[in-house]
Amino acid sequence: MPNDPPNLDNAGEWAGVWWLPDAPSEKIPGVLRYDPEDGLSLSLIGTLEDRILTTGSSGWAAVHEGTRTWEVIHGTAERREITLLGCAPRSTRRTIGARVASPDKQTVTATVAIIGEHASGDADPEFAGAEVSVEDLSLWAASSVFEEFLGAPDGKIDGTGGISVKPVEAQSVVVDGTEYRLQHTHTLPHFDQRKGGSVGRMSDTVSIRIAPAEPFSLNGAQSAASLVQDLISLATHRAAGVIWLRLEVAGSESQLLDGQTLPRRRADVLYSPAALGKHDAKVVDHHRMFFTCGSIPFEEVMPLWCEAHGRLQAATNVILGLRYAPVRFVENNLLTAVCAAEVLHRNLRTDEKPFPNAECRARRKAMLAQVPHEHRGRFKGAIRNDPNLRDRLHALAARPDQEAIAELLPDVDHWAKRTTHARNDLVHEGRTPNHSIGELIAVVEVTTAVVILNVLHELGLPAGRQREIVREHP
Repeated sequence: MPNDPPNLDNAGEWAGVWWLPDAPSEKIPGVLRYDPEDGLSLSLIGTLEDRILTTGSSGWAAVHEGTRTWEVIHGTAERREITLLGCAPRSTRRTIGARVASPDKQTVTATVAIIGEHASGDADPEFAGAEVSVEDLSLWAASSVFEEFLGAPDGKIDGTGGISVKPVEAQSVVVDGTEYRLQHTHTLPHFDQRKGGSVGRMSDTVSIRIAPAEPFSLNGAQSAASLVQDLISLATHRAAGVIWLRLEVAGSESQLLDGQTLPRRRADVLYSPAALGKHDAKVVDHHRMFFTCGSIPFEEVMPLWCEAHGRLQAATNVILGLRYAPVRFVENNLLTAVCAAEVLHRNLRTDEKPFPNAECRARRKAMLAQVPHEHRGRFKGAIRNDPNLRDRLHALAARPDQEAIAELLPDVDHWAKRTTHARNDLVHEGRTPNHSIGELIAVVEVTTAVVILNVLHELGLPAGRQREIVREHP
């Protein structure tokens, strides 16, 4: 449909004219192309000045080394305003002095394109809302506008049936002044007539709309999209790619003569998210889902995730990195998983100390008194009242549902001991001679599972569901 946002996994092309914001009269024709793998490229017939020039008192211009870049380029193409951000020249071909006169040519790369608005930059609050579609969002929503009916008189399917559409009411919740709305958009039935047959079609798209109390910037909109992306990635235990991102331009509302208000103008964003969504790919196996809105309602999980994402972001970023960019070497995954566990324990702010502070200070003072004065600085920094890795792993294992932990870890102490030993060997010696590859893989998988169970526990996942995940997840 013409009003659908462009999917990030589809290529696109826009022919128009382009200029720098401070020189709107100097328009250059060209074609903007977007490719999911290669990104954004603008091919100009003509050139933007990319040379670094200075003009002396004599009137001569000196050309210096390097090339200019442009934060913003504006354009109009296909009857829409376009903004390109983070632009740099890739190649410039000038034909001054050539025997046959021909136009100059230039290719410019960009990191972001906003189709539908002339924005002034990525940090200016110009947008009143954002809407994002992420892989497997419809499965996570646990709702659909479709219902299927099969005719089965006397218990036998007779070939009759139907599909009905019933609109699903949007679910919304406000967190710190920002509204998050889970919504369905469906098409009307239509028939696709082909020479070999006919196909009846309807589609249901699930998206999350984010509307802050005050207008936010492109950077803010992308951060909001990443928050949704990370939530679905956690729920599905896989990298959840962004399929499309659409913005609402602040102040673009208009009034009709009858008093009705037209919706804000929309602008589509083309960029490279942490993971690129494939809109036609098959959905994830539902057995791989950790939770859906059926197990934690949308109105409950979004406030919990917004709080946990900020408080535990360092740990969730590390563990989600194993989903977005898995590495082939088990040693790297070991460091990643253990780092996530340590960071998570610190960010949970449990304030667990091996000794009471007063007792620790007294022991520290007594120990330092036995050390020569010139070496006290070194020893003072080494005596700390913090839990070690083994303590932290034990503490993490004690937080989620204990029946789930018992099924995952029959011997918590053995896991904590072997994990600590492997991490220390790898950090200090660069190898793990006392662990087989199989044991290292087990350490990575179990440590990752403990971290994930802790995050799910922080989100309020019921104990029964935690046990089901441990028992049933592939």
